[in-house]
Amino acid sequence: MSVGTPSPALTVSEIASSVGTGTLRAKEVVEASLARIEALNPAVNAFTDVTAQRATAEAEEVDAAVAKGEELPLAGVPFAVKNLFDIEGVVTRAGSKINRENAPAAVDATLVRKLRSAGAVLMGGLNMGEYAYDFTGENFHDGNCVNPHDLGRMSGGSSSGSGAAVAAGMVPLTLGSDTNGSIRVPSSFCGLFGLKPTYGRLSRYGTYPFVGSLDHLGPMARSAMDLALVFDALQGPDPFDPAQAERDSLVTLPELEKGTDGLRIAVAGGYFRQKTEPEAFAAVDKVAQALGATTEIDIPEAARARASAYVITVAEGASLHLDRITKRPWNYDPDTRDRFLSGTMVPAVWVQQAQRFRSWFREKIRRVFQDVDVILTPATPFSALPSGTKTITLDGETMPARPNIGLFTQPISFIGLPVVAVPVWLEGASLPIGVQVIAPAWREDLALRVATQLERAGVCSAPVAALDAPIT
Repeated sequence: MSVGTPSPALTVSEIASSVGTGTLRAKEVVEASLARIEALNPAVNAFTDVTAQRATAEAEEVDAAVAKGEELPLAGVPFAVKNLFDIEGVVTRAGSKINRENAPAAVDATLVRKLRSAGAVLMGGLNMGEYAYDFTGENFHDGNCVNPHDLGRMSGGSSSGSGAAVAAGMVPLTLGSDTNGSIRVPSSFCGLFGLKPTYGRLSRYGTYPFVGSLDHLGPMARSAMDLALVFDALQGPDPFDPAQAERDSLVTLPELEKGTDGLRIAVAGGYFRQKTEPEAFAAVDKVAQALGATTEIDIPEAARARASAYVITVAEGASLHLDRITKRPWNYDPDTRDRFLSGTMVPAVWVQQAQRFRSWFREKIRRVFQDVDVILTPATPFSALPSGTKTITLDGETMPARPNIGLFTQPISFIGLPVVAVPVWLEGASLPIGVQVIAPAWREDLALRVATQLERAGVCSAPVAALDAPIT
């Protein structure tokens, strides 16, 4: 039985429970989501493709399944995906102009199929930085995706639409990709919970690549519990993805009740306490205080890790795009084109050195995690920048804005560690800022336990942006 128009503030778990028990119908939830997309997307520009007809049909299928007594963990939950995920019948743009000349995808990406099997309903594809090479949310071809909390500011990228769509309450769940920070940056700027799993944990089959040795996929939502619920549904083997590790699934939802009892939580100092606006330090300190974390540790050679990640990124990215860049340079955003072109000039010996250092750094961090279970760092050096910002000044040094948004995310994804980005609203702040909760490889459960504890303590929250007033 319906209780009226579903609120955009409903979380994944609340929708799934309500639809599963018959309090709400999936079709009602989807219709409310479509109406909100229609009303708000012209201002936010999060969606590039809305699959309304498919969504309605899928919602009816869910309602029929629930009526038969089927249990679906994500029953009726609207979701959308970064437009580098294959959606059957939709061209996989990957934020580019060139790709939209391709034929529509024949089948859904693996993770889309997994969410559908769990009862979630696909609403469409989301805006992103061109070929995922972006931290700002600005797109030359589809227009900029802006921050729902302040339409004059960046949403963060490259999973810009994934962040903005959830923050605006268009959908409660999205999937994004994260190579150097592209889930964690929009989570920080838009005030969301975002999960970058361990490298190799989730299948990447059916997604357009950026840097094969660094690409991750993961969910973004407004609740830590939602991340766990969705993460559990996304796991499982996929013979079509050779990069996916052969590991048993890690069921995280029941682990959330353990809280942080017995966990050794530390704050990263050194590199992670430099070149940062005071708000980023304050957010980490607020989280640390709530957790009783007083230990400070050093992540050795984090600056070199970031530099090595950059070398690998530009070299692998350039290799993938070399033919298109050579033949059709005018079809790229000039900034993206120039970044890829720079990668063609990186000496092979630099890449070899970066890969050797990667092995060294991975071992050093493994040893750090012998003494601690979870590490806290800033997610971004500052909250969302005004759209179009080209330079920033940190510690008296003026530097390009775009690459330095990922100052603190790159050293972590460089070795594929699992991270939950948690949103912090400092007293008097008009914008959120994120903190990274970093766990050892394959221990997403630890990061999710910490994030859940912070949410329940009221330290971290992800409210829907106040966009209900008429938008001009």
